[in-house]
Amino acid sequence: MRGFTEEQLELQQLVREFADEVVAPASYEADRAHALPWPVIDQMGEMGLFGLPVPEEYGGQGGDYVDLCIAIEQIARVDQSVAITLEAAVGLGAMPILRSGTEEQKQHWLPRLASGRALAGFGLTEAEAGTDAGATRTTAVLEGDEWVISGSKQFITNSGTPRTELVTVTAVTGRDEAGRPELSAFLVPSGTPGFTVEPAYDKVGWNASDTHPLTFQKARVPAENLLGERGRGYANFLQTLTEGRVAIAALGVGVAQGCLDEALRYAGERTVFGRPVSSNQHIAFTLARMRSRVHLARLATYDAAFAMVAGEPFTAQASIAKIAASEAAMDNARDATQIFGGYGFMNEYLVGRHYRDSKILEIGEGTTEVQLMLIARELGIRS
Repeated sequence: MRGFTEEQLELQQLVREFADEVVAPASYEADRAHALPWPVIDQMGEMGLFGLPVPEEYGGQGGDYVDLCIAIEQIARVDQSVAITLEAAVGLGAMPILRSGTEEQKQHWLPRLASGRALAGFGLTEAEAGTDAGATRTTAVLEGDEWVISGSKQFITNSGTPRTELVTVTAVTGRDEAGRPELSAFLVPSGTPGFTVEPAYDKVGWNASDTHPLTFQKARVPAENLLGERGRGYANFLQTLTEGRVAIAALGVGVAQGCLDEALRYAGERTVFGRPVSSNQHIAFTLARMRSRVHLARLATYDAAFAMVAGEPFTAQASIAKIAASEAAMDNARDATQIFGGYGFMNEYLVGRHYRDSKILEIGEGTTEVQLMLIARELGIRS
């Protein structure tokens, strides 16, 4: 794995201290309240975390995606809801505009998104469309100088917070001679007539993270709200999802590390029959295996991140990283919970929250099965 720069090592230490001193103390109460800890989000904005890979000309820090992964990893150690809020705000909110937007769109939206004063969602998934984007039912019809959008989306992160100012929505804008859908993407500002943010989901985990279904009933947006070229929505969201998998992998690495940290501390403090739990060979071997998972997942994740930043092919690497990191998070959360015993089943303990939060890492932004399919294709296998 290519190494971090001095600036990236400083960023890593800065965010780690912030996570331990600011994010972690607020985590349990935010989880209980099912609400983002806005004072924490404010400080993240002041630190420039929402603008890490955004160029300075648009109000960002002028860094790259490796910087973003470093920040996400450190925060995810102590709070997955806050980490996914950052990941989605940047990877799914700002990056599509940065990659595909017009100069006017970038100047209008990116400064506020990069500051954390505004959030954006990415509306792709539907009841019958997610993995199969060709099954998208949301439509957009051009009427004069406006696009009229009708349909629904589900599981959309950062879509209903007080700071959400827009969502990017994919919609069918036509069909080719073979009947295949032409997908395009649109910027839909919050408050657009006909655009409704439905009540939040009652989720198993990521309780403090904001997630809603969305409904569009002839919602009208100006023609200039088309994001990228008409008919390029499919290609654009594939890029967004591939990049997002690297960031989700970084989140998984942080979770796996956080579970190891907690389990190692507890096993050293907890005594049974007058000896630390860690002196039991089974526990020691479990901790060693947890450490191995973290190391391998981190190598895969930053290999993909560095390849992405270097402009090299990274689709397969992103899928490998997501599988490795999400499985490391799940396995380490399970092992940490077992080491904690009954305490690990209590929500006030971090390992308990990691245990229920981590399952979504194997589902969101492409299931494990989808990642395996993509890796198989890279091997030249078609099924």
